[in-house]
Amino acid sequence: MHNSHHTGSGAIHHPGRDYFVRTLPDETATQALGAKIAEVLHPGLVIFLCGDLGAGKTTLARGIVRGMGYTGKVKSPTYNLVELYKISRLYLYHFDFYRFNEPTEWEEAGFREYFNADSICLVEWPQKADGLVPPADITFLFHILDTGRNIEIKADTEAGRLCLKHWQTAAQNNGE
Repeated sequence: MHNSHHTGSGAIHHPGRDYFVRTLPDETATQALGAKIAEVLHPGLVIFLCGDLGAGKTTLARGIVRGMGYTGKVKSPTYNLVELYKISRLYLYHFDFYRFNEPTEWEEAGFREYFNADSICLVEWPQKADGLVPPADITFLFHILDTGRNIEIKADTEAGRLCLKHWQTAAQNNGE
């Protein structure tokens, strides 16, 4: 059995497992985490944002988009289903499938082409398109606490593991 320990990133790392748990007291801390994670993201990644309504999924996505250098308005994709952010030569798509009633709505919406080697896809409510959305490289699982949130950050692929490793290394080098 492995014991967890704190890393320089302020996260709890569980040795032998590819995940961290981070406690965030407020919206500012959630956006700051998104900005830090953005530093290690690259095209071709699929990122799932999972948790209850109001858990902070869109707030984290806003931090990621801002951390990648986007300076325009960052909107929730709840009603449009997807928001596109063109950042230099990168396309970042932020999806919200909360309003889907059937997974097949994902296919009908024509979203498959958005998931490619030239884009980063942030997906809220991926379970609403269960089995159709490409698998996640990184999953953020939000848990609402009495004050703040716990976010479990899990690598689901080798690309995800490399991103989390780079994030941990960068945080340690910055003394965080």
